[in-house]
Amino acid sequence: MRYFISLAYKGTDFHGWQIQPNAISVQQVVNEGLSVLLKDQISTLGAGRTDTGVHAKQMYAHFNTNVPFDCDEITYRLNAFLNHDVVVKSIFPVAEDVHARFDASSRVYEYWLIQEKNPFLKDAAWLVYGTLDFELMNEASAYLSEVSDFTSFAKVHSDVKTHICDVREARWEFKDGVWVFTIEADRFLRNMVRAIVGTLVELGKSKITLEQFKEIIKKLDRGAAGVSAPARGLYLTQVDYPESRLNGV
Repeated sequence: MRYFISLAYKGTDFHGWQIQPNAISVQQVVNEGLSVLLKDQISTLGAGRTDTGVHAKQMYAHFNTNVPFDCDEITYRLNAFLNHDVVVKSIFPVAEDVHARFDASSRVYEYWLIQEKNPFLKDAAWLVYGTLDFELMNEASAYLSEVSDFTSFAKVHSDVKTHICDVREARWEFKDGVWVFTIEADRFLRNMVRAIVGTLVELGKSKITLEQFKEIIKKLDRGAAGVSAPARGLYLTQVDYPESRLNGV
């Protein structure tokens, strides 16, 4: 049978979601926990790949097993097995052909930026001093929904076949002392959100103009864009699926 697992994690001490040969990852600890509890070799496949230091408020993964188990009981026991940086919200059965990655219809990321030192957010937000023009940054963010090719914000030499993404919304909002950049799309390229944020901050600091921001995108060249924002401020916050594919998500 195939099951979905819903979880969240603080990525500070992990080398991303995906299993690494010589580093600890979220996928690794979840696989190990499920394998021990179910006495079966479990391999999960996530809805996406978060990089080293990136957090997830909502992540889904699927796994297969023929071992019968009570979903609520294994959820409780798995949370006891994992450390406090990972929480499992639920485990539930799905159809055999449902895929955590390919069936996702949209994903939402947030990026947190602060402008005053805050010890409670040192691993959770990017501290940027100086004046930033968030009105102009929002004007540029709105332009992203008119863009289809995000090569200028993609990690070079990645294994993707296309850099086409459908960005449906992108905006900056001030919430409880934090500037939050929210972006929703059907898919994201590796490093895409961090590269966009880094370039938007350059715009906000008047290092580039709005027209130059647009030209950077049109160049389809990662070298033309700004440096990537630090991983610690990035959160995967939502993964959506068509109702016809999943029940209860």
